[in-house]
Parts: sequence; C-alpha cells; structure tokens
Amino acid sequence: MTLTQDQAETLLAAATAHAETLGVPVNIALLDDAAHLKAFVRMDGAVLGSIDVAMGKARTAALFRISSAAVWDYCQPGAPAPNLQASNGGLMPFPGGLPLVATDGSFLGAVGVSGGAPSQDLEIAEAAVAALHL
Repeated sequence: MTLTQDQAETLLAAATAHAETLGVPVNIALLDDAAHLKAFVRMDGAVLGSIDVAMGKARTAALFRISSAAVWDYCQPGAPAPNLQASNGGLMPFPGGLPLVATDGSFLGAVGVSGGAPSQDLEIAEAAVAALHL
C-alpha cells in the first residue's frame, strides 16, 4: 500500500486547518514509504528555516517508523545509540514527526511539521494522522 495523492491532500488540509485554529503558520511535509517527498505546504508566514526542520522530522519518522521525538530516547547521551541524530545525513529528534500507518498496519510514510512550539507541531501532525483514518 502507498500514500496516494488524495490521501496526501486530505492530510495537508487537516494539518493546515488545525494550524489555522491554533494561529500558527507552519511548514508541513509528507513523505512516502521510501522517505521521498510526496507533498508539502508552506503556510503564509511560516518561517523559512523550518522548511528543512519539517522535512527532517518527517524523514526521521519515516526512517525509523516511530515518532521523531521517540528517536531522542535512543540518541541522547547515555542512551543505547548516543549521537544517533548525526546518522543518515542528520536526524531531527524533536516533536512534530509521525509515521503514517494504514488501518491494515502497512507503513505509508510520515508527516513532519515545523514552525510552532514543539507541542504545537506535534498537535498539528496528530491532526494529519487522524485525518488518515477518517
């Protein structure tokens, strides 16, 4: 199973709508199951520097198939793989990147959000994931 364009558009719309309710302009990246860019939106007013961060959070979630924040549990000092964030061309182990999993359990890709506070980025990414299962 793969992330379709229709699904990508639905996820972007849900994430954008939620970001608007929070009043936070963000960048939203959707990657497919091979961690390649499927869709992207930079909301009006979103910080340019967070484009790369949104894509990095999505890439981190796609490569490890867990939330980008959960990767920090493996790479922080004293963890099983300290400095893991330096691998794979650089990871973004911060809240806002989530894997996309179909109802049948197949991996579809990942979403990454950046531009707000970490908790806002995560909340917006969660809105995208919720839209996948409507």
